[in-house]
Amino acid sequence: MKRILAILLILLPLGLGAQDKPVIPDNYVSLADFGGVPDGVTSNTEAFRKAISALSKQGGGHLNVTEGLWLTGPIVLKDAIDLHLDRGAVILFTPDKKEFVDGKGGRPAISASKRHDVSISGEGIIDGNGAWWRPVKRSKVSDVEWKEYRKKGGSITEDGSLWYPFNLKHFPNLTESEKAEEKLRAHMIRLTECVRVSVSGVTIQNSPRFHLVPTRCQDVTIEDVTVRCPWNAQNGDGIDIMSCQRVKIARCSVDVGDDGICLKAGAGEKGVAAGPCKDVLIENNIVFHAHGGFVIGSEFSGGMENITVRHNTFCGTDTGLRFKSAPERGGKCSNIRISDIVMTDIKDEAIVFQTTYADRPAGYEDNQAAKTQNFLPEFTDIHIERLSCRGCSAAIRSKGPLQMIHDITLKDATIFYNETERDIDDPLSIKMENVRLLTF
Repeated sequence: MKRILAILLILLPLGLGAQDKPVIPDNYVSLADFGGVPDGVTSNTEAFRKAISALSKQGGGHLNVTEGLWLTGPIVLKDAIDLHLDRGAVILFTPDKKEFVDGKGGRPAISASKRHDVSISGEGIIDGNGAWWRPVKRSKVSDVEWKEYRKKGGSITEDGSLWYPFNLKHFPNLTESEKAEEKLRAHMIRLTECVRVSVSGVTIQNSPRFHLVPTRCQDVTIEDVTVRCPWNAQNGDGIDIMSCQRVKIARCSVDVGDDGICLKAGAGEKGVAAGPCKDVLIENNIVFHAHGGFVIGSEFSGGMENITVRHNTFCGTDTGLRFKSAPERGGKCSNIRISDIVMTDIKDEAIVFQTTYADRPAGYEDNQAAKTQNFLPEFTDIHIERLSCRGCSAAIRSKGPLQMIHDITLKDATIFYNETERDIDDPLSIKMENVRLLTF
């Protein structure tokens, strides 16, 4: 017994401790029992609300969504509820955007706040219908695709570079301007300050913004999930973990328009108050298109502690391992272990550190540089080993002073690059051992 406890004490600091899974009572209801109609036309918003309320009164249970196309507005989960989608079931969120707006602004498609034992499971599909929400850059679509967007109506900027889903043919505007309406675009699944969260098996696709966003949660398990959207979806992040503790992400497939698997911990004082991302295990995942395969930042003032990333594959991402931040949104990394990473066809850098990151919302100029030097990013205590990459523009890029990027190790790695071997501001920032950087 003492030996087992000793092993657990060693593993827990590395983010390998087992997460507590949700406990769901053996109560079962079907959405059809509450008037749900799976025809893709009838709204099931009230059916979802009634079914969840009925289960909540029983102390929780399983809400079964059977095969069919279930059109709905927002879904709000409660304690000890499992939203289960059968194979062939599709939850499609309505393009009528007014259902997702209240007095506080835009609402997530699926949400839970300050709940315990929250589960989403099954083999079905959750579709955010995000094309009705997202602005589209002309440079990122073909002529055929551009014509399809214009058929919806919408508005185009004077220079023709951007289409907004504003002044649509079939739905009224929610605000008086394109940019005001853009601010209502919410994440698809947002779980806030919840304990014991599980998302397993389902396909999550086509979000208005980020797809899956646990925020300030504890004991989060995300397994065997597929996350997908068009490669050019604006702000189409896949899985974003924000200031959570005890997290496992395993055997997921991600193919999205922005960062693939990303860890954040808030900016400035609010980030410090929210706390760190801590004790996180990310293993055996595949990321196809994304701005970064595995990403830290850009906001992590709360810090990153005990992060293990291992046995992941990145095929066709813009960057592989991406560490990005800037003054006023940075924090400190501690005990980041990355190993057994395979990459192919990386558009830009295999590994990149950046401490001058600027957020660029569609239709806005680059954010101005930070006016103060508070909350500086400190990428440190990051150890990468057993990495193979075939095809990238640059092998390693590190842009920032030694005080912000230091004590990084790269060991037992082979990177075949196409243009740039290394672009490192300070050679002392990264220590390399048995690293081969090759080209044609």
